[in-house]
Amino acid sequence: MRFSQAFVPTEKEAPKDAVLPSHIYLTRAGFIAQVASGLYNYLPLGKRVLKKIEAVINEEMAHAGAQEVELSFVTPAELWEESGRIEKFGKELLRFKDRKENLFVLGPTHEEMMVNLVRNRVTSYKQLPLNLYQIKTKFRDEARPRFGLMRAREFVMKDGYSFHASTEDLDREFAAMEAAYKRILERLGLDFRIVEADSGAIGGSGSKELMVIADSGEDTLAVCDTCEYGANIEAARRGERRTVPEAPEADFNKFETPDVKSIGELAAFFHVDPYYTLKAVAKRAVYEDGDEVVVFFLRGSDELQEVKAVNAAGALDLVDVGEEELVALGLVPGFIGPLDLEGVRMIFDEDVRDAKQMICGANEKDAHFVGVDLSVLPKQTQYAELYEVKAGDACPQCGGELTFTKGIEVGHIFKLGTVYSAPLKAEFLNENGKAEPFVMGTYGMGVSRLVAAVIEQHHDDRGCIWTKTTAPYLVNIMVSNVKDEAQMELGEELYAALRAAGVETMIDDRRERFGFKMKDAELIGFPLTVIIGKELANGNIQLYDRAAGEKTDVPAAEAYTRITEWIG
Repeated sequence: MRFSQAFVPTEKEAPKDAVLPSHIYLTRAGFIAQVASGLYNYLPLGKRVLKKIEAVINEEMAHAGAQEVELSFVTPAELWEESGRIEKFGKELLRFKDRKENLFVLGPTHEEMMVNLVRNRVTSYKQLPLNLYQIKTKFRDEARPRFGLMRAREFVMKDGYSFHASTEDLDREFAAMEAAYKRILERLGLDFRIVEADSGAIGGSGSKELMVIADSGEDTLAVCDTCEYGANIEAARRGERRTVPEAPEADFNKFETPDVKSIGELAAFFHVDPYYTLKAVAKRAVYEDGDEVVVFFLRGSDELQEVKAVNAAGALDLVDVGEEELVALGLVPGFIGPLDLEGVRMIFDEDVRDAKQMICGANEKDAHFVGVDLSVLPKQTQYAELYEVKAGDACPQCGGELTFTKGIEVGHIFKLGTVYSAPLKAEFLNENGKAEPFVMGTYGMGVSRLVAAVIEQHHDDRGCIWTKTTAPYLVNIMVSNVKDEAQMELGEELYAALRAAGVETMIDDRRERFGFKMKDAELIGFPLTVIIGKELANGNIQLYDRAAGEKTDVPAAEAYTRITEWIG
């Protein structure tokens, strides 16, 4: 492509609301242009990057045996009503009616549509397994779209769905898709981790996220410094504690503890480690058909992880409860304990199961119990993982140390089971001729988000630094002075030779000064810029490696060879 003919409107100023490097540089370098809040046009350079990422995904999906389809962007609302998700998804689901008053939605994800495509068309176990995917525009009416392509309302997503006759076969396909996704990110030149995650609104189990490591990431990840274990903070687990504080020794008794309400005050009052205190966290759990107050109990040395708590309660959300409301329920704020507590639902952290020598609230003002043995709790007591991991905790897989880092979610894979196939009555006949719902998996990857993720991980204060796989053009031939016949002749010669060799090449033949062209080259982020300038009179040119930030003098006669060697 000739720069003089290309539509690449570079800009000096960043958008006023841009804070992330990807938003700033993709806009300034002429890759994207904002239309409205959360809506973006892709300019020629941006479209080339998008198509390159799509090509890598398509190649790896073909290698894994998945088949590409394309489903309608507009989805009948009745399918979402069948699955029960039309209200669960909330206001992010954009609804509209056609001229005949039929209700439709703009698809934010396509589980229902894909199940509808397969049901009654795949009817026997002999037709399974089946893995179908699409790369498609999606729409979610985000309340606060921000960060450019990172959190837009309209976005491009690869979503795949697999159908199986058994959970064992789903496990096999899930592992195959995880491996395929790893290959995609490796080919794109990204540093990433695959981490355990919460299933969220999609449902199912066996949820894993693909996280590109970046300081600008919205997600906090707990990763092991020894093995490959990683998890979103919402789902992170820990191994056995390396050291356990010495336990206090006390017979069961009730003590007066005037104005001792916090865990810190309680531990100081009894001169014990918070590990042996029982923290009570009261929340109002919100369900589809109502709400209730739930008290979560965990060790005083731990903090409640709210997503884990939401899942344990089977709720849609948890909201804070005021002291007046607690008192109205007969609870004593600051002194809530599990013994003889009636009229309220309780959920305990697994780490306090059968714990001994605990100190907890006595459900009386200014009173606590000591020497509490929690093994006396009823057998029907509910336990779940409620704690939030901390930096320094032991890895649950190898015992190494967990550290925190930030990540950008670019993919999410789930073992859905029959969450969608059962309510949508998508069934097949098994070996015995009996109808069963499909066992399903789903595999999503944010294609447009990957465009931004590459730049979040690969940029400097001058602009983008594209990896070789994702660059809109691999080589940029920059002719410093287009009026110089020798410079222009060599530029055209290299341009023709590289294009003939299948190398994606841009020739900067604009009548602009060197500094202006160089700033554009760095802003756009071409992996290699060939600088043909004054040194050509001495028989030399320069090769500028954008990632390394190095310029190398090369004899003009060796230019083509050295360029192809660099490409590899």
